Amino acid sequence: MGTRLTKVALRAHRPAFVGTAVAALFSATVVSASTMILVSTGTGGVSAAARRQLTENGVGGMAVVLLIGSIYMSIFVVASTMGTAVAQQHRELALVRAIGARPRQLRRAVAIQALAAAVPAALVGFGLGALLARFWFDGLVEHGLAPAEVSFRFSWLALPVCLAVAVVTSTLAAVLSALRFSLLRPAHALHEAAAGRGGLGPVRAPLGLIVVAGACALSVLLSRQDAEEAGQGAFLVLILFCVGTGLLGPRIIGPAAWLLSSLVGRFGSSARLAMLNVRSQPRRFAAAVVPLVLVVGFGLTKIALRTTAERHTGSAGATGEVWLDYAGTALYAGFAAIAAANTLAMISLERGRDVALLRIVGTHRRQVRAMAAWEATLVALTALLLGGAIALGTLAPILDSAFGSPVPYIPWTLLAGIGSGTLLLALLATGLPVLAVLRRRAIRVLQAA
Repeated sequence: MGTRLTKVALRAHRPAFVGTAVAALFSATVVSASTMILVSTGTGGVSAAARRQLTENGVGGMAVVLLIGSIYMSIFVVASTMGTAVAQQHRELALVRAIGARPRQLRRAVAIQALAAAVPAALVGFGLGALLARFWFDGLVEHGLAPAEVSFRFSWLALPVCLAVAVVTSTLAAVLSALRFSLLRPAHALHEAAAGRGGLGPVRAPLGLIVVAGACALSVLLSRQDAEEAGQGAFLVLILFCVGTGLLGPRIIGPAAWLLSSLVGRFGSSARLAMLNVRSQPRRFAAAVVPLVLVVGFGLTKIALRTTAERHTGSAGATGEVWLDYAGTALYAGFAAIAAANTLAMISLERGRDVALLRIVGTHRRQVRAMAAWEATLVALTALLLGGAIALGTLAPILDSAFGSPVPYIPWTLLAGIGSGTLLLALLATGLPVLAVLRRRAIRVLQAA
């Protein structure tokens, strides 16, 4: 039954698994490139002068941090996307449980689905990673971080690393996402698949509160340290805030969305319909917002550190270190952007039946498009609000310790770019799936649902 169920799920939820494959492809590409950079910048077999330059510039440590960071972000992105893909199958999983499927058969089926999406993506990502690694390595040499005598080295070691990260992460995420649901009694599973799961669970909410409290405590502690120590702890504060936001989900995102939707709801019937959709489905809305919060929070934090330093001291730092910092920022923002786009697209595709019902009761296409645009706007505004708050909470102790003021400086052009980029990502990821549904006849969409 596991293989048959897998084939049916892949056909019925093709966009969800395309999204999972894209996430696995991106993560495999970055992990492959990071591994090859680590191998290429090793100090073995180079002259003493080259070894000294690599050591003084901290290139080896940077390569290790890059690899660890890329693995961490890969786990976040692939697990998030795979979890959403499995959650969309709850109705099918509940039905096969009702006709006698055993829990282990369901878990085996979703594990096979994860392998089907992750293995090809990891193999292609390994090859693309070699190209990306060469680009990064040339940048290291160009900016004086690596000596010219050190040459780039292609490494097959990256292949098992890519496969391990993509396959293990996606398979574990799929099995864990299906574990609790597969153990429910069939009647309960059918009810939950139709109505959705209420609450955050007995573990998730307390854990989220502990993580957010830990971030706040660490932020206060860093405000009493010197600038260098505060800067070293900033990344951990940022990660804790983002993880806490993800765990608490609707409990944090809901109030912000409620406030913004009240303002948006004044702009006509389509905006009011978007407002009602957001308020009636807080878990779905939170799943769409969390990855964007990570994009905004991480991007604002890393950029503001440089722009504020340049404002106060006249220099953002050494050219090579600035290039490296921005390259890392682009990398992590890319991970989060892919997670956000995948989640938004899958949520929009999942609502094909809702869109078809709106068309059948007489809603015009332009009204549906406007509703989707307002929903995307609400997602983007909520992410900007919460991401900005996370960035301020992370930056305040560092800036206060370094410059005597917790207020960051970011040029308005950069703020406009971050805001418009977030809005564009939300509009495209939400709007394109809705347009695809609108091109089909509503009655056919309902028959296929």
